[in-house]
Amino acid sequence: MLGIGRGSREGVISLEASIKSFGRAKQWSVALRLLREGLRLGVQLGPGHYIATASACRKGGQWQHALSVLSDMWKAKLEPDVISYSAGISASALALLSEMWEAKLEPDVISYSAGISACEKGEQWQRALALLSEMWEAKLEPDVISYNAGISACEKGEQWQRKGEQWQRALALLSEMRASSGSGRLRC
Repeated sequence: MLGIGRGSREGVISLEASIKSFGRAKQWSVALRLLREGLRLGVQLGPGHYIATASACRKGGQWQHALSVLSDMWKAKLEPDVISYSAGISASALALLSEMWEAKLEPDVISYSAGISACEKGEQWQRALALLSEMWEAKLEPDVISYNAGISACEKGEQWQRKGEQWQRALALLSEMRASSGSGRLRC
């Protein structure tokens, strides 16, 4: 597929770079296929291959796949690090939030804040803003954590569909947070 071989250091590095590239392009399924192809070929995969693939899945909204990839990394007895645990926490937060909805449970401010923070970490600013909108629709008042995570998600977002859209949304959230603070509604 990529000219990777079992003992080829260049192939191992190339595989990880390719997985990261497809992850940035939000092509999670290709990144996952590349990881599986590396496993099939007996390539000596490292934590970076798994973390890059989990990140691609997370960015693509595929939380279950992200968790599965991280689980495979731990089963392979590869040394997890802060990045792999953070990826797992982010994926878990959104997966659990999704399960709450499926179980017909109503998420609270803390649940939504965790989901928004996970979106921020996964550079999914549009999803973070959608969760903030869902909070307002559910008549839940966002707290400082919710707003800060939403603002940070806008700052970290990679995709600029319309030039300047993220910073304008971040400023709107900041303004709204200040208004809530002035009215005494904002919880810390």
